[in-house]
Amino acid sequence: MIVYLDTSSLVKLYVEEDESSRVDALVRSSKVTATSLIAYAEARAAFARRFREKAFTTAEYNSLKVFFEKDWGRYFVLHVTADMIRLAGDLAEKHALRGFDSIHLASALLLRQELSSSVVFSCFDGSLQKAAECEDLKQG
Repeated sequence: MIVYLDTSSLVKLYVEEDESSRVDALVRSSKVTATSLIAYAEARAAFARRFREKAFTTAEYNSLKVFFEKDWGRYFVLHVTADMIRLAGDLAEKHALRGFDSIHLASALLLRQELSSSVVFSCFDGSLQKAAECEDLKQG
């Protein structure tokens, strides 16, 4: 199984939140775990925000960043291309999505097209989930 994680799902692998165990199980059962290059910056920003909010100690924050950096190389990372951005623009317009959400959706759709295989899409944003369903992506 190929699973695509948007940033909201990716962060749950490193920060204990509702549904973290669900995302962890999904990743453990997948053959390939993919995400977009933009998820790196988004995840680091989420970790930094949580640190500023005092959700972690300095030591915990530093450990989290080390684990994330080590894991990053294990993900199949989709690089942003001009075709992807054009598709993301169309998807943003069609489904009333925010910019980065539309890039995640476009990434998963292009991955499915490139591999000619089903992709399980994992996210925790209602608008993005609905758009993924409309685009016939399986939900994780």
